[in-house]
Amino acid sequence: MQVPKGAPEQFEQLGTKSKFWFENEAFLFKRGRQGTGENWAEKVSAEVASDLGLPHASYELATFDQHQGVVTPNFVPEGWRLVHGNELIGVVSTRETAMGELRRRMHTVRRVYALLKHPNILVPPTWNQPDAITNAAGVFVGYLMLDALIGNQDRHEENWAVLVGSQQVRLSPTFDHASSLGRNESDEFRLTRMESIDTARSVDAYVRKAKSQLYDLAKKRLRTLEAFRAFAELEPEAGAHWQERLRRVSEERLREVISEVPEEWITEPARDFAYEMMRINRKLILAETFQ
Repeated sequence: MQVPKGAPEQFEQLGTKSKFWFENEAFLFKRGRQGTGENWAEKVSAEVASDLGLPHASYELATFDQHQGVVTPNFVPEGWRLVHGNELIGVVSTRETAMGELRRRMHTVRRVYALLKHPNILVPPTWNQPDAITNAAGVFVGYLMLDALIGNQDRHEENWAVLVGSQQVRLSPTFDHASSLGRNESDEFRLTRMESIDTARSVDAYVRKAKSQLYDLAKKRLRTLEAFRAFAELEPEAGAHWQERLRRVSEERLREVISEVPEEWITEPARDFAYEMMRINRKLILAETFQ
């Protein structure tokens, strides 16, 4: 997809990447950081989310003024507004704030769960809600399973949100998955991990270290699989539902999704490494049981 040169209408301030709205704020162009795989990681993650049946932001690979990025449609309905998690749980990022300590205290599984369990927060709009998912917290279980599958370490308090309308509040679709699939690793690193006979330097060891931005009550930062497990134990029917959805997405399908990325956007070691991450994480997730 090619974004026209005169397209930018309003530049977006939130986040660390160059981004702008165009076509009357119907679409957002987001430029990935050079030397990373953020663009293809965003696209692959969205396709996997779609296969899992998760409500998600859509992304298409795009270029603007010779810069690679992604384009995503605006998922906020007209007349609604997007309220990020930091506004809901009281985490405000400033230079004076010890951000790490504040996150450990505020961005916990229990705190986020209590918020999303509230009956006034409904599931995302226009989503075909399965019987097993009875509330927004159950949907969020699926978001955390996606994080565990793709190794997304960036589900911080500004990377989830609710949609606020005049009479309803709904969980937003999942969005912003660029910090996934080893997108910032070098090909040398990837090849070393894939070829290593040292279990401590294997892809398996690598994926098990992936950390969420959620904490437990002891202020421990949880790994992505631990965050999924903790939420799923609070909503076991939802956990089982999302596991079943993942079971239906075969290893072959995961390979197919990553193979669809054009070669000018991704190297072969990056493609193989991303697939191996998902293959291993899929097995780890499906082995989980919830009390």
